[in-house]
Amino acid sequence: MLKINNTSLKVELSIIILTWNSQEVIKNCLDSIYSSNRDLNFEIIVVDNNSRDRTKEILKNSYPKVKLMANVKNLGYAKGNNQGIEKSKGEFILLLNPDVKLIDDFLAKITKFFKEHPEAGALGPQLLNPDKSIQSSCREFPEYSTILWELLSLSHIFPRSKIFGRWRMRYFDHNSLAEVDQPMGSVLLIRRKTLKEVGLFDTNFKMFFNDVDLCYRIKKAGWKIYFYPGAKAFHIKASSTQKAKAKMIFLSHWGFYKFLKKYGTGWANEILSIFLGGLLLLSSGLRILLFYLKNFR
Repeated sequence: MLKINNTSLKVELSIIILTWNSQEVIKNCLDSIYSSNRDLNFEIIVVDNNSRDRTKEILKNSYPKVKLMANVKNLGYAKGNNQGIEKSKGEFILLLNPDVKLIDDFLAKITKFFKEHPEAGALGPQLLNPDKSIQSSCREFPEYSTILWELLSLSHIFPRSKIFGRWRMRYFDHNSLAEVDQPMGSVLLIRRKTLKEVGLFDTNFKMFFNDVDLCYRIKKAGWKIYFYPGAKAFHIKASSTQKAKAKMIFLSHWGFYKFLKKYGTGWANEILSIFLGGLLLLSSGLRILLFYLKNFR
C-alpha cells in the first residue's frame, strides 16, 4: 500500500515525471508546467532511470526546485513511478511523461475537476499530436478475444466496430466528457485516497500494461475514471521507447499476456492463456523481425 510521510499534506498536487534519456523533451515539459500554474501549491518530482544523456544535467542546472531522484540503473516504469509517488505529499498525483507539454491552465482545470467530482479516482485529459490533431488516448480493458481481433486484423478492418474495435475505441468521441476504462498513462491524474485503497503500480508489469492494471483495480474498487477534454496537452508518442524499439515490442506483448493471465480464472483461462499467449509471442517475434528488416533496408 501507499506509504505516506507522517507530516500533514500541505501540497495540493504532486507531479511525478519518469525520465530516461529525455534531454530533447524534458525542458518543454517542465516549462509548460510552470506556465500552466496559477497559484497552485504543487511539487515536481523527477525520477530518472539512469539516463546516459544530459537529462540530469539539465534538471540540476536549470530547475533547482525540481526534486530529482537519480537511479543508478533503469528500474522500469512501474518501480520508477512508485518511487516518486512514495516520496510525494500532494492530495492529487499527476503522472506525466516527459514528452508531454501542458496547454494553458491545465493544472488548475484538472484539480478543479477532482474537487467537484469526489467519486473520480483517476482522470485523463485530451491529448493532441504536435500538428494539433486529437490523439486517440482511451481504451477499454482487453479480453482474450482482443488478441484474435488484433491478429486477424479485424480491429483494423473494422476500427469503429464495438465488437472488433472495442479495445482501441476508434469510435470514441474525444471531445466529450465520459467515463472510460483506461486513459493513456502518459498523463494520468490520480487521487491519493484512491492509491491508498488500491495500491501502487504492480511491478510485475515492468513497462507496459502497468497503467491498465492500475486502472482496472481502481474501477474494481468502485471509483470512476473520467476522460476530461476540458484539459488539453500535447503528446509526442513513444519519444523514449523508440530508442529501444525491439525490446519494447516484446515487452508490450508480454504485458498484454500477463494482464489477461492475472485476471482470468478457471480451466478455460488456463487453456486460453497457453494458446493465445503463444500467438502473442509469435506476433511479437514477427513484429520485431519486420522492424529489423525495415530498418536494415
